[in-house]
Amino acid sequence: MTTLLRTAWTRLRTNMRDPLIRRNVACYMGGKLLGLALVLTAMWVFLPTVIHAAVHGASADTPTINAVNTVWTLVAAFLVFCMQVGFVMLEAGFARSRESVNILVEGIADTCICGILFWAWGFAFMFEPGTPLIGTQGFFLMGLGPTYMTTGIPVLAFWVFQFAFADTASTITSGAMIGRCGFWGDILYSIGVTGFIYPIIGHWSWGPDGWLAAKSFHDFAGSTVVHSIGGAISLAGAIALGPRLGRIFKRDGGGPPPAHDLIVGAVGGLILWFGWYGFNPGSTLSALDTVGIGRVSFNTTLAACSAGLAALFYSYARTKKWDLGLTVNGFLAGLVAITCPCYWVDPIGAFFIGIAATFVMIWGIDALEYLRIDDPIGAVPVHLVAGIWGTLSLGLFATGAYGAPTPTGADTSSVVKGLFYGGGLTQLGAQALGSFSTVAATLVVSLVLMFALKYARVLRVSKAGELEGLDLHEHGASAYPEYAPAGPGSQNGSHDVAALPIATDVSVAKD
Repeated sequence: MTTLLRTAWTRLRTNMRDPLIRRNVACYMGGKLLGLALVLTAMWVFLPTVIHAAVHGASADTPTINAVNTVWTLVAAFLVFCMQVGFVMLEAGFARSRESVNILVEGIADTCICGILFWAWGFAFMFEPGTPLIGTQGFFLMGLGPTYMTTGIPVLAFWVFQFAFADTASTITSGAMIGRCGFWGDILYSIGVTGFIYPIIGHWSWGPDGWLAAKSFHDFAGSTVVHSIGGAISLAGAIALGPRLGRIFKRDGGGPPPAHDLIVGAVGGLILWFGWYGFNPGSTLSALDTVGIGRVSFNTTLAACSAGLAALFYSYARTKKWDLGLTVNGFLAGLVAITCPCYWVDPIGAFFIGIAATFVMIWGIDALEYLRIDDPIGAVPVHLVAGIWGTLSLGLFATGAYGAPTPTGADTSSVVKGLFYGGGLTQLGAQALGSFSTVAATLVVSLVLMFALKYARVLRVSKAGELEGLDLHEHGASAYPEYAPAGPGSQNGSHDVAALPIATDVSVAKD
């Protein structure tokens, strides 16, 4: 070992006497020291910035999924989807037995069509950026980030929530077209509604760059975007179809056929009320906004209660009878109306919004009856008329205490204030602009669609098919096969007596 060390030392002294070797060593060592100095300097200058960005700025560049808000949004989506059960029960119960199977098949088909089209392009049209009129990216949900914008909710979870809303708008449409719409017509108008009309016009209010949103128009959960659009399309469908055979209006000495199963209809209405707790509170998209969720849930409940009682007592004052059907449509009108302003109003506002919703809904029923427009379920008064009122009510009753909801709570830096709380006419004007433009555009496009289908002879079934009943004619099945036909006036059993007292004029085809 000693010999090796002595040899190495001798070689080092010998090499260091050589000028060329000394120069090379100096160059190599100098370069290494210079490089090390540059590295240490760079670390001293830039490392604190990198660490700060990693700790404080990661959420701004890479969206973080919020598990609690995601679960909350999905649970709300499931509640909204349960409203499909309520819709088919409400419509089937309040219609005639001969079209019950048709209503159920339509509801299922509409849901399936909506799911495919909303995945393919509907979501992109509505919720992705592009122009103030329509989204232009994200088709088939391709090329999107892990979360929807800054919500902290995965895109696919947000899609499920919004799919349930789109499905609701499509189902509303069928309510005014019951009893005489052909099934091919239903498939084709469903494609038009969920693939184009609802997402494109809805982009104006809910899209990230929609032109109505830029003008401070607010619609928290869809009095305009869902209900007014769906109600306007149903009005266009009812106008294009015309009334059912044998339908005599009040001004002509008749009235609407009675519901074939009020129990099923009323239970369907209550299921819809239950689903509304996903519709409205779920639109916060945040379980962390606990105060907002509680306020929205309370306002939703109070508006439905005040509207239901107003309809109940109105029916008694008018006919001296406590009308179940009108009461159900009353609390549904209250729910539709409160859907827009529920986040920004207080309990007093919710109470009066619900009462007023009942009155505008009843006036809507009377107007349709006078104009001889056949709406078997009351879809137009409940969803279109009450939806318009609810949208305008925000410009009256918004308290000025709350702004837009965020993933963690309400943003109070910019609040929404209505006329009754010192906000002037600004918000009311924005609400009127949003409601009018949405309803007008929907009506024009829907009338074109419905009359095109009518002239293509696919919108309405033949006279023979309508007399036979849509269940048997379109689907080859009866909802109540155990009931034998009761005679020539009833093709679908003893439950089908609903229209018999109405068609008293021999010149009108009996149902």
